[in-house]
Amino acid sequence: MTLYPYNRQAAVAYAHRWAFRRNPRFYDYENLGGDCTNFASQCIYAGTGIMNFTPVFGWYYISPNEKSPSWTGVPYLFDFLTRTQTSVGPAGQDTDISQIEPGDVLQLSFDGIQYKHTPVVVSVRRPVTPATILIAAHSDDADNRPLSTYQYKSIRYIHIRGFYAP
Repeated sequence: MTLYPYNRQAAVAYAHRWAFRRNPRFYDYENLGGDCTNFASQCIYAGTGIMNFTPVFGWYYISPNEKSPSWTGVPYLFDFLTRTQTSVGPAGQDTDISQIEPGDVLQLSFDGIQYKHTPVVVSVRRPVTPATILIAAHSDDADNRPLSTYQYKSIRYIHIRGFYAP
C-alpha cells in the first residue's frame, strides 16, 4: 500500500474552526466521558479524508452508536495510529517532542499511569518545548493553548506520517 501525504493544514484549520464549537455531523461525547479524542479524530479525518471500517480494530465514525473504539477512546486511538501492520487509514508513530508538527496529536496522563486526554497540535515554534507547542482540544475546550499550561505527569507525542487508501 502507498502512504499518502497527510494534509496538516486541513487538520489544523478544522481544529481552529471547531475548537470552541461542535460539528453537528458528529456526536458530542462530552457528557459520556469526554469529547477530546472524538475531536482529535475529526481533525485527523479532515487531514486524510479516509476511515478504516474494520469492525472493532478500525478507525471510523458513522453515528453515535456506530463508531470504532479508536475514534473516541484515548488508548485505542494510540493503538490504531501506531499499529505495525499496514492497513487503510491514518498512520502515526510514537515519537519525541523534536518530531512533532502541526496536525499531530498528543496524549496526556495526569496520574502517570493512564492516558486520558488527546489534544491536537496547531502550532510549533523553534526551539520545540512545551511552551512553544500550541494545542486545540475539546473537554476543557482550547485553541492556541500552550502545552506547558497543562499539569500532566506523562505525555505521548504521536506524529502522523500519512495515510493508506484502499
